[in-house]
Amino acid sequence: MKNIHYETIIDGQAAGNLLACGTGLSFWGGVDPANGRVIDHHHPLINQNISGKILALPSGRGSCSGSGVMLELLLNNVAPAALVFFETEEILTLGVLVSEVLFERSIPVCRITEHEFQSLESGDIVELGDGVIQINQAKPNRLANTVTSTNTNSHSTIRLTESDKYMLNGGNGKAAQLAMQIVVRMAEVQKTEELIDVTQAHIDACVYNGPSSLQFAQQLASLGGKVRIPTTLNALSVDKRRWEKHGVNKAFGTAASQLGDAYITMGAKLSYTCAPYLLDSAPDFGQQIVWAESNAVTYANSVIGARTQKYPDFLDACIALTARAPAAGAHLDAGRAPTLAIRVVNVDQSQTDDSFWPLLGYHIGALSKNDIPIIFGLERFAPAPDDHKAFSAAFATTSSVPMYHIASITPEANWAMKSVPSNINTIKVDKPDLLESWNELNSATSEKVDVVCLGNPHFSATECATLARLCDGRSIHKDVDVIVTLGRDAYRTATENGSVATLTAFGVQFINDTCWCMIEEPVIPAEATVLMTNSGKYAHYGPGLVKRPIHFGSLVECIDVACCARRSTSPPNWLR
Repeated sequence: MKNIHYETIIDGQAAGNLLACGTGLSFWGGVDPANGRVIDHHHPLINQNISGKILALPSGRGSCSGSGVMLELLLNNVAPAALVFFETEEILTLGVLVSEVLFERSIPVCRITEHEFQSLESGDIVELGDGVIQINQAKPNRLANTVTSTNTNSHSTIRLTESDKYMLNGGNGKAAQLAMQIVVRMAEVQKTEELIDVTQAHIDACVYNGPSSLQFAQQLASLGGKVRIPTTLNALSVDKRRWEKHGVNKAFGTAASQLGDAYITMGAKLSYTCAPYLLDSAPDFGQQIVWAESNAVTYANSVIGARTQKYPDFLDACIALTARAPAAGAHLDAGRAPTLAIRVVNVDQSQTDDSFWPLLGYHIGALSKNDIPIIFGLERFAPAPDDHKAFSAAFATTSSVPMYHIASITPEANWAMKSVPSNINTIKVDKPDLLESWNELNSATSEKVDVVCLGNPHFSATECATLARLCDGRSIHKDVDVIVTLGRDAYRTATENGSVATLTAFGVQFINDTCWCMIEEPVIPAEATVLMTNSGKYAHYGPGLVKRPIHFGSLVECIDVACCARRSTSPPNWLR
């Protein structure tokens, strides 16, 4: 028998078999919410089932929608029996908090030291409660699991304004009261002392992860919930105007569409894009905001210099309803300082293609994990906004932090360099390292390609113009579909400048409102077996989401492949 003392994040008692892994896991795109099976093809736990296990991870990572998957797992009775971390973790924790406050279902969440974490072994029998993990070294094949929540609503230690207290006591209605309860609970988890005002929100909770996500939104709407700040909505799980034409299952399409309607009822703007930084409402440098959607969070903090935490689904909506956020993380200078240095060597921008940026973001995100990196060696590079978009999305896929700095490029880089500690760890990144990530993202071994998937994150109008130049005067192969996802605003601009007409003539199909991370059959034809993308994010998540291998490459290569239906499995010349 061995005992480990832990810090309680969410109280409770549980027993079960331990499942431990040293790699963080994004529940969205990584765990099937219907049964608890790990579906992330790049994760060591692939095909393991977390249901009923005492799940021990360094932290979560990746998508903000992991909280939605966590809630769905709980309401489907296939959640872990408890969560054990050694890093700060908020996305999965928030999913448990929402389940507890709104649905009276919970599991314990706790944190131990990294040293204690290293001593954990999968298969051990674990009993957890009252601040102690009891480990029995016996390893049976199966153990009946029990979970007993013991959380109570204790008096808050957060310094609240009179307006906060009024809202917390129901003065602004039941929906605002529930939202404020969740905001305050998360502030306590983050160990902050106060809340701050935020000026705009972007809600990722409109992604349909199952009935629980719809139930959450409709409950707040039915209670009279109204957003208190300008609020935009992330991509839905369907093209709201065309899902029936696309052949989407009626029950799914109706529910996903109703989820968007619920947030519109609460006053959110009909934007439906995972790239809110492309909208006219994009924030300014230094503006305090609440954004969810991992790529948008990273772009806002790193490229714009606005300030937001990597907000989990549901907390984004709660803050939109209260206009108050925990004064923690990237809202503060201390939460934006670099804790890791990355030096890129032996790479000349003139010799690369546009696959360089998502590839580099993916690799550096994996190196960074829970550290905010400052990146050197790119001082002579000139990334365009679309390059930053691709980098941010791939970085956020493999990292759990909300931002990065690039020396001489990103707006806070000079300040960040002055904040670098003298003993900061420095990691070099060379072409062989990028080649390793290129091989990881290229899961397809066949040279054939059936569908070219573009727009993850959503395509911009400038990307549409670039694509139009690549397609003009060429012919798409009869066996290949080229599909672009993009927001309505970008589509309107691309229509006005003639890009849509050129691309439609080539054979490109356009989808609004939703994104590749939510697209399945029949939008992806059942007979299509191999996909290609220029998105590092989709190359990572796609194989687990749609059960198909994926080629990853540049935009130029994507269109070359669209014209011949075949792609060499060799890496690009600049990477060899």
